[in-house]
Amino acid sequence: MTICLVLPCYQTRESILPLLEKVGLEIDWVILVDDGCPEKTGVYAIDNSSDSRLVLVEHGENRGVGAAVVSGFRKAIELHADIIVRIDSDGQMDPSLIPQFIQPLRGGLADFAKGNRFWSPETMSGMPAIRLIGNVILSFISKVSSGYWSLMDPNNGFFAIHAAVVRKLDLKKLDNRYFFESDLLFRLNTVKAVGIDIPMYSVYQGEKSNLNPAKSSIEFLVKHIRNIVKRVVYNYFVRDFNAASLQMVIGLFLLCSGTTYGCVNWAYFSSHGTYASSGTVMLAALPILLGFQLLLSALQQDINSEPKIPLHKLISVDYEKNDSMTE
Repeated sequence: MTICLVLPCYQTRESILPLLEKVGLEIDWVILVDDGCPEKTGVYAIDNSSDSRLVLVEHGENRGVGAAVVSGFRKAIELHADIIVRIDSDGQMDPSLIPQFIQPLRGGLADFAKGNRFWSPETMSGMPAIRLIGNVILSFISKVSSGYWSLMDPNNGFFAIHAAVVRKLDLKKLDNRYFFESDLLFRLNTVKAVGIDIPMYSVYQGEKSNLNPAKSSIEFLVKHIRNIVKRVVYNYFVRDFNAASLQMVIGLFLLCSGTTYGCVNWAYFSSHGTYASSGTVMLAALPILLGFQLLLSALQQDINSEPKIPLHKLISVDYEKNDSMTE
């Protein structure tokens, strides 16, 4: 199998050469994507490394980490890659772990493998508290928006993916900046790709992040809500219509109608200084309880519907059928 490593490069000149020295022989090509870096990190690496596997892709201007990874994907496909690995170039990710990410794809267990820093207390030990709290919250929101309930640490940039699955994605639609990892999971779910978590450590040495937490929190929330709506509509009302679809419709109707009825009556009786009868209270409470229960049941079905059959195996079957028909 041909394996390509994609390294987005932006202001990581100090760490790039030590990182390249750690890249193992399992990698056939190392694609350096210089994303309009003012330090010319990619060019610097090419000029100062004797590694013949290096391939340079340059952006004339900074487009964002997501756009850099997509450019790396496109180059890897040009190089006929079977598996594409992506890590950051700032030295926080250990290239010696790459074989662990590749193995599930080689063995046909998954379509992509993603790093998980929350696997155990030991893997979380070096993470700053503020990052830990923020990543836990983002991980839960991402589970809802992506549909990958068994995966954790969605913003982890260490992953390996089968090239056949990358070809199934509309790369133009992927987010260009820091929401890329979460958006990639959402897109992978729409094609029913199977993912797996790989335990890993990260090294934190006081690196400054270019991410603005206040601004990005609002931006990420809006984009997650957008993806939740898209995924639910596509999976439960366009691609399929099943029991979970009915539960969502009826549950939302009951929840909204019960809440509306309760609020209207609460305002009415409060303005008249009287108490609502037990029957009025039940007419408001019962639809809310039933609606909430139906939505919980739909949620459980969504959790159980996480993809289980690797997509690249199905693609291989399709190719074999086409070849036999041609013959």
